[in-house]
Amino acid sequence: MALAGDGGMLETFVRSVQAAGIPNAMVVAIDDATVRQVSKWGMVVHKMSVQLEGAQKKLGMSNHGVSGMKFRILRTFVELGYAVLLSDVDVVMLRNPFHHLRRDCDVEAMSDGWDNATAYGFNDVYDDPSMGWARFAHSMRQVVFNSGLFYLRPTQATLEFLDLIISRLERESAWDQAVFNEESAFPSSPSRESPHLRRRTLDYLLFMNSKVLFRTVRKDDSMKSHVPVSVHVNYHNDKHQRMKAVIRRYVKKELSALDEFPDGSVW
Repeated sequence: MALAGDGGMLETFVRSVQAAGIPNAMVVAIDDATVRQVSKWGMVVHKMSVQLEGAQKKLGMSNHGVSGMKFRILRTFVELGYAVLLSDVDVVMLRNPFHHLRRDCDVEAMSDGWDNATAYGFNDVYDDPSMGWARFAHSMRQVVFNSGLFYLRPTQATLEFLDLIISRLERESAWDQAVFNEESAFPSSPSRESPHLRRRTLDYLLFMNSKVLFRTVRKDDSMKSHVPVSVHVNYHNDKHQRMKAVIRRYVKKELSALDEFPDGSVW
């Protein structure tokens, strides 16, 4: 899903999808200008009329406001029986992602984690000295799924999950990624009923976030021949420059293409 533009990140994303040889790809547009633009690039494009609803109107046409629309769009496809892989446009596709899905869960999503523990979960111990002998309480922690790249199977649990997200975003001026994670992860309790969703974390070295790439992978000589399936430039605000550098590194094989960038972003 993307707003109109005269190139930039949207075109870079589309060209990466085409170069990766992904035949079953489509851009969902919410305006006529984007339809014309994407058609010119030779990509399948479908326009859907979607408006900001309820509390999301307060966010306006910001990144978070527009991003929240995608769950109503996704529900249309899932209800018709289609499995869908959603991607934001700040993603570079390097290989066909459909060859790297397990399809055994309702949701498969990329992680914002940066190592095995943060991506796949770890046992975190809370220390309360006032409890003496029982001072240590264990909790399970996992860095969140990223709602900018995930795969949905057309199941009843998936539909219920999407309905919960849509309902909350209409009532709350909330970040869609936070709602996505809360509704997929929190169990049923006296105050809520979960959609009983089966979840899978995608391999964080294949479906890579930009923290993993720029802080770790680019400095690891043993990873020089490794080609991710995708790189999501979610941890950096100079998104387009880094996207183009990722293409130079992995498509054009310029080994030094990433060297000019710092690990993090400048405030």
